[in-house]
Amino acid sequence: MKEPVPYAIRSITEYHQLLGLPKPKHPLFSVIDHQDVKQYSDERLRVKTYAFYTISMKKGYAGKMKYGQTYYDFDEGAMVFHGPRQVITSELTDDMALSGWSLLIHPDFIHPYPLFAKWKQTGFFAYTLSEALHPSDEEIQLLETILGTIRHEYRSGIDRFSQDILISQLEVLLNYCNRFYHRQFLTRKKVNHDLLSRLDALLDEYFTTDQASLRGVPTVQQLADHLTVSASYLSDMLRVLTGQSAQQHLTDHIIERGKELLATTSLSVGEIAFRLGYENPQGFHKLFKAKTQQTPLAFRASLN
Repeated sequence: MKEPVPYAIRSITEYHQLLGLPKPKHPLFSVIDHQDVKQYSDERLRVKTYAFYTISMKKGYAGKMKYGQTYYDFDEGAMVFHGPRQVITSELTDDMALSGWSLLIHPDFIHPYPLFAKWKQTGFFAYTLSEALHPSDEEIQLLETILGTIRHEYRSGIDRFSQDILISQLEVLLNYCNRFYHRQFLTRKKVNHDLLSRLDALLDEYFTTDQASLRGVPTVQQLADHLTVSASYLSDMLRVLTGQSAQQHLTDHIIERGKELLATTSLSVGEIAFRLGYENPQGFHKLFKAKTQQTPLAFRASLN
């Protein structure tokens, strides 16, 4: 069955209209309280993309949301983060009793500020819905306090100080979400260690069979897709558990497998490079030397 074409929601004002809400107080920034939403069943809301960022606290969400090819339930409450152009599919009805809130932030709202560079580097706007933030009750209270300040400033009317104040509060909110995500990597250690074990098993199978020679060196995105997580989440998780990014973890596997083949076989460096997915032996040679300070042949010679 052909996937429906996502409806592109091009402005915050348009999104308000689709939800049956009054016009936003600022064209580039809005605070939505979910209980104020008048309608959810507009067909254009089912498969959509945004031209802006969203930060949402969802509570009592009885429907499902889809990111990529997988649906996820959020009936216990969670924070989700979306960036521009991400495709989101929702099962929504008018009788929903969703509570919580959403912040809608157009890139142009933060672009003049130093926060913009930090915002773009924030990994969790690229996380999938399965990697939502699940804050504790105490953390929720803290986030609600910050949101209260943002909501008050938004509703008080726009003046020449409003944007500066809102930006400063958004940065505080972002910093706390970063902290809570880091905490979640640690408190959900079993889940993340299981993910790490699956990654290592995937890499072992890939490089000990003919997959690498047939398909080339895998990318982090391909590995993340196979594990049904986002590349950003995979790298952030690995940094917490191992101190390395996903790319560094992948490189280590290539080097270790290369060492194994150099030590246990009489294959040439070119043949080993091909087995590891390199069309050009120089690519493997350069990587190996950069990581070990030895050429592949020098490493082999050192074993005798």
